[in-house]
Amino acid sequence: MNLFLDAFAWIFSPDRLTGSSVPLPLAIWQHLAFTFGSVLIAALIAIPLGWLIGHTGRGREIAVALSGAARALPSLGLLLLLVLLIGVVHKTEAAVVSFVLLAIPSILAGAYAGFEAIDRSVIDAGRAVGMTPWQVLWKIEVPLGLPLLMGGLRSATLQVVATVTIAAYAGLGGLGFYFLQGIQLNRFDQVLGASLIVVALALALDGLFALLQRLVVPRGVALPRGVEGRTPYLRPHKVADAPG
Repeated sequence: MNLFLDAFAWIFSPDRLTGSSVPLPLAIWQHLAFTFGSVLIAALIAIPLGWLIGHTGRGREIAVALSGAARALPSLGLLLLLVLLIGVVHKTEAAVVSFVLLAIPSILAGAYAGFEAIDRSVIDAGRAVGMTPWQVLWKIEVPLGLPLLMGGLRSATLQVVATVTIAAYAGLGGLGFYFLQGIQLNRFDQVLGASLIVVALALALDGLFALLQRLVVPRGVALPRGVEGRTPYLRPHKVADAPG
């Protein structure tokens, strides 16, 4: 219990603002910049590819294999390898590449799974009323697939925000700086304090994406209970028959 009190005292100490070589607000900003920047780049790559797979039904096996391989890559080892390959001058780019590869599988899975979860009769109905393939994509598949896509973005963001701490091993700052410094100085209150901040960031981002995941559900479509944070399926609300 005393260690937790010491950790909170470390977090709220005035020295965290000015007395450290890396002030806490700057470390948090660096951490979030790596997180959102990497997830954004991963989304620009994975979402169009996932939509293409889900829309055409082709390439799913290849995407699953590549996603599985990307998940198996050790992030720290990949980061250090990329720094050695492209040089310390480009260590920021090396870190971003490693975090992007970590985020792509979840976003890709959310993108194509969102399309695959749609009842095919809904798409057939759209085509029956004269919708073009582009109209089917943007007016049916994309809106109905958004909740699962948002779930993929949510999962990717949580993975990245927890992993960005390894950027400190390449001298890139972030909250991982306090981990390394605390271990070297045997300051376990500092290590625990930095860990608590990472946990707080993860919980805040998880809550934000959980809210967004509910907001993007189209009217007339519901997410079943207990699927938040996982890969849910979509089901339409049951509509009672009109009298007469």
